Amino acid sequence: MPDTPSPLPRQVADDFVDALVALDPVTGTYLGVPESYALLPDFSPAGQEEIAALARDTLTRLDGAERAPGAGSDAERRCARLLRERLTAELAVHDAQEGLRTVGNLRSPAHSVRMAFTVTPTESDEDWAVVAERLRAVPAALDGYRESLALGIERGLPGGPRATATFIDQLGKWAGGGRGGWFGEFASAGPAALRPELDTAARGATAAVAELRDWMRDVYAPAVADAPDTVGRERYARWSRYHNGTDFDLDEAYAYGWDEYHRILAEMREEADRILPGAGPWEALAHLDRHGTHIEGVEETRVWLQKLMDEAIDALDGTHFELADRVRRVESRIAPPGSAAAPYYTGPSEDFSRPGRTWLPVNGDTRFPVYDLVSTWYHEGVPGHHLQLAQWAHVADSLSRYQATVGMVSANAEGWALYAERLMDELGFLQDAERRLGYLDAQMMRACRVIVDIGMHLGLEIPAHSPFRPGERWTPGLAQDFFQRHSSRPPAYVESEMVRYLSMPAQAIGYKLGERAWLLGRENARKAHGAAFDAKKWHMAALSQGPLGLDDLVEELSRL
Repeated sequence: MPDTPSPLPRQVADDFVDALVALDPVTGTYLGVPESYALLPDFSPAGQEEIAALARDTLTRLDGAERAPGAGSDAERRCARLLRERLTAELAVHDAQEGLRTVGNLRSPAHSVRMAFTVTPTESDEDWAVVAERLRAVPAALDGYRESLALGIERGLPGGPRATATFIDQLGKWAGGGRGGWFGEFASAGPAALRPELDTAARGATAAVAELRDWMRDVYAPAVADAPDTVGRERYARWSRYHNGTDFDLDEAYAYGWDEYHRILAEMREEADRILPGAGPWEALAHLDRHGTHIEGVEETRVWLQKLMDEAIDALDGTHFELADRVRRVESRIAPPGSAAAPYYTGPSEDFSRPGRTWLPVNGDTRFPVYDLVSTWYHEGVPGHHLQLAQWAHVADSLSRYQATVGMVSANAEGWALYAERLMDELGFLQDAERRLGYLDAQMMRACRVIVDIGMHLGLEIPAHSPFRPGERWTPGLAQDFFQRHSSRPPAYVESEMVRYLSMPAQAIGYKLGERAWLLGRENARKAHGAAFDAKKWHMAALSQGPLGLDDLVEELSRL
């Protein structure tokens, strides 16, 4: 009997995705797998261990696949490197029991549950019947999450008290207000024939949210009250590998953040003087908040952002990128109530039946300054997250399903999106001082993220060249003060950002450090090709190679 050929790395990776979708229906929903739409994951310790066991088994299979004939091709090699690096980093986080202390204002199992409904199809009565089934699954999913947090308390693995307080407040908003809380509001858009079923299921989901809030308030918060909000060097390094796909020299990265801070500040002063002669950057930005160009109205702003992305696509396609028709489609949306303060992007389903979408949290505002929108939508939409993630989906057949979907490395994607903002500046799209100062303000925020995220979690010293508290050691309080002094954003936004950094250590540094990797890869490729360097060809090759950790990204970009 002939031997069965050993699978190649891309097959192992795609088998992993199939098995992961069976365990994690939220991932399946984002991918557009209909069988996932009615279900929610098991967030209990047992459910977490199932996913870890899958990762371990996949790494064992990968050992054999990398020795198989044909595994040395570029396509197989890139996929194997990514799969090994990602699963190893994920297992390091799991084995450290980080899943038993996951509390935050942006990412947690509870956030995953809520967000899953925003990407679940709701076009037909059949779709809404599936939504009702998923609503009925909410209580069990939140119970599993609570079981994990309770075990974390028992094992002395607390979440941060500040993130806990913010999360409790979010749960209160989801449980209250409107027509039966967030789930009640969501279900109210369903068809009349299914409303009794939807309303009953939504009430059960809302009751589960309220029960989780009460437990967090009455049991969890007191148990973690004396825990630190920061994580220390060992945990931070583990999370840095997870989010960035590399083991940074954290002290060098901290110094780089300060270098960028000083460079950007000098440019901001020049642009501020053009807007309000003699004024500093944040005085000029405050002036723009009152007297600059604004969009009035929530729906008007959504439409304006859609037009901005459509115009960017028309201008860039054929000149700096070559975009397939389905990649050209992206939707501007308003974020659901109770979201974190920052805009975000969700990618298309695998078959593009659900397009990529940008989301604007409005938080009660109805008037939006243009300087704060343009660069952000180049980041979230075009040519930022949308072009990269949609291109991965478009070329999935030449990559692997894993590379095109769940294999994303945060610093790769966020680094590209920040590179995209800079590219639009290089190409002259930030044609006036308002828009360019807004771009620099966003760049300054990313430089400050490197400084305060590393600084406060590691307790580093503020250097002598800092205009802010030189010689002192970072604390979350000093970090928030520094960040507020160097941001045009309101205090509520800054508070939301700080909780994000405390509850997602090392994720925020990937923007600037990822951008550095993209810029270095482009510069190396430009030097290698000389006058023959073709930026459009390089961009499309770079976007079509799929995700890589920063360990591998510069090397691969330099070869293109």
